[in-house]
Amino acid sequence: MDTPAPDQQDGWRGAFSERGIRMDVLPAKNRLLAACRGSVHDSHPLLQWASELSEIHLQLLAIGDRTRGEIDLRRAELVHDIDVWITWQLPPSSGGARVHTETMGAVINRLAQFTAAAYAALANPIDGEVLGAWERLGELAIGYEDLADEVRVGRRRLPCAR
Repeated sequence: MDTPAPDQQDGWRGAFSERGIRMDVLPAKNRLLAACRGSVHDSHPLLQWASELSEIHLQLLAIGDRTRGEIDLRRAELVHDIDVWITWQLPPSSGGARVHTETMGAVINRLAQFTAAAYAALANPIDGEVLGAWERLGELAIGYEDLADEVRVGRRRLPCAR
């Protein structure tokens, strides 16, 4: 999926926050996690990209360290597309907003990676690994939701897309 132009009609709408951000620019964690499992029911760009990132991470788990080049390149393109899209969607943050350590693309990429790992652990359970994989995914999903809330209200800003 190519990065949509900032003024392009993208088929999804939502209410606006006090800062003028569409509330669904950063979808709820349950929608994002469903997208990471391939269950995307609307045209929200972040959900589409999260779904594709999860497919990539499943491929990476299957091939291990062999022939990762093309797949890693596509993953990096998706992360960049997310970051550019988010930059266009969010208004400039106030000077008092603290910067987060990762871009939203990096966070969504890790959600996709942890989702793929959690489901792979279910398919091939090893003592303790299943629980650990699901705990990591759950903690990151809560972290995403906290970050999205802080960005919406202007307490946190995201690093610039590079």
